Formats: sequence, structure tokens, C-alpha cells
Amino acid sequence: MIDQFKTDVEAGLSQEPKTISSKYFYDAKGDALFVEIMKMPEYYLTRAEYEIFSQQTEAIIAALGLDKNRYFELIELGAGNGQKTKELLKVLVNKEFDFAYFPVDISANALSKLEDDLAEEIPLLNVQTQQGEYFKVLSRIRETPFRKVILFLGSNIGNMKDELASKFIYQLGANLRPQDRVFLGVDLIKPKSIILPAYNDKAGITEAFNLNLLHRINRELDANFDLDKFRHCPEYSERDGIAKSFIESKIDQTVTINKVNKTFQFKKGERIHTEISRKYNDEIIKKILLSTDFEILDKLTDSHGYFADYVLNRK
Repeated sequence: MIDQFKTDVEAGLSQEPKTISSKYFYDAKGDALFVEIMKMPEYYLTRAEYEIFSQQTEAIIAALGLDKNRYFELIELGAGNGQKTKELLKVLVNKEFDFAYFPVDISANALSKLEDDLAEEIPLLNVQTQQGEYFKVLSRIRETPFRKVILFLGSNIGNMKDELASKFIYQLGANLRPQDRVFLGVDLIKPKSIILPAYNDKAGITEAFNLNLLHRINRELDANFDLDKFRHCPEYSERDGIAKSFIESKIDQTVTINKVNKTFQFKKGERIHTEISRKYNDEIIKKILLSTDFEILDKLTDSHGYFADYVLNRK
């Protein structure tokens, strides 16, 4: 993992414009900061999807076509702390559905904590944690003969450009059989006044989360980023429905990364692009699904219409 991190950081900072994948936000400190972000009053995404899971649990079970008498594998990509999913898991266990839960995450730290939490909160749950890249994990478990339901929540799909999102969903389908389902959580297009504060909270937690990426490079790759000389810069275009995050240099400066044996020049105002967060509507989702093996069966939204979970069926 460290070798890939090193390769990606070197390649990303050598590009014009500079870029580093948002997947590298998530180390132990990044995990903890993101949990704090989800609690911030400005960050509506988690609350909105949590409302769907906590208040429409039976509707979720029905939409996914889950059968108490037929074993299935519930696979969550990017499980994190499992806050929302626990609401579904509790009902499934209490109603004695026959299933196993496979939380998948790139962060071993997040999986370890989730496993401990689930053992305490839902002791009868069959949990099989899977650490690694999504499709590497899916390739390991795709051959089991059981029905599969994939949860991809939190609008994580929004970190991809539409073309890549379409390829991603197509690849999901390649690991599934007909009548398997995907429960896809997406953030819906809204005004800038609602969306932008979610990525730039007053307490500065999101900024700390983004700048932690530089701290991680310092620690793991022996670099000398001075975090005080960079700032977090989010943007949102209502026309495009896309939020973007950048780390911007406050001054002209040089940074050395010893483990890649290189120095990198930053001009004042120069940015590292770290993340996109796509917002959706029905038209965009349908366009993304055109070249995949999926059809939309259902759609659940929160009471404010901020967030949606689409039920996709593998044809």
C-alpha cells in the first residue's frame, strides 16, 4: 500500500495541474476527522441518508427484494463506521434474515473499529470484514453461489467523473448475477447555499481533513510540507452540479519528498486537486446507467429531498 501511495503522490504532483486522489485522505487520523465531519451541522449528507435507513428500513428491505428464507450476502463498499447500515442490520438480524455482512474498506483501522462495534451492538450478526480495493475484494467473493446485494452509500460514486462512474457500475455488474441488487446512495443537485458549507464548515474540520493528506505525506513519505502555508479551497458549480476540493499554496514554496527523492515547486495560489463530489438527478443517473447491465427499480429520498438511494437491478 505504501508503494502505491508513493507512486501516486509522485505522479500526481508531477502533473499539471497537480492532483492526488481523495482515497488517500483515509488514514487513522483522516478516519477520525471524517467521523467529526459527519457530525457537523453543515454536513447534511450523512443525516439525510441516515434518515432513509432509520425511517424507511422496511421499504429498503422490500425494494431490495430480500427473502427471509433465502441466504444472501450483503456487501458494503466503503463501509466506514457503518452508522447508517447498522439501522438495516439490526432489523435484518432481529427479523432473523439469513445473511452475512461483508464490510469492505481500504482502511484496516476503520474495519477493525467497525468489527468491534458490531460485535458489541449486534452480537448475532455474521460479519466478514474485507480490507482492500473494491474490485479486488469482489473478485475474491464473486464465485460464491449466493445472491448478492451491494451497498454503495454516502454518494461515494460522486467522487468519480460520470464516464468513470459508468465504468465503475458496469464493473460492479460484471461481478454480479442477474437479479442481484445495488443500493446506490447519491447526493442530489441543490443550491450552492446548501452544498458549499458542507465542504467548508465553520469549525474548520473539513479543512483539517483535507490538509491531513499533506500530514500523511510528511509522515509516510518523509516530506516537509508546512501545513500552515496551505489552505483548503472548495468550489461548487450549480450549473454543472459538481463540487470540487483543492489544497492551495499560500506562497511560492518548494517541498521535498525524500522517499521519492524529488522536490516540487508550488507557486502562490497553485492548487492540488484532491476531490470532486458530483450531485445527481434522475436524468444523470439514467445516462450513467445506459452502458451498464442495470435498471432502476426504485428510489428512496429523505424528507427534504436532499439525498436519494437508488435500487438498481442487475439484468
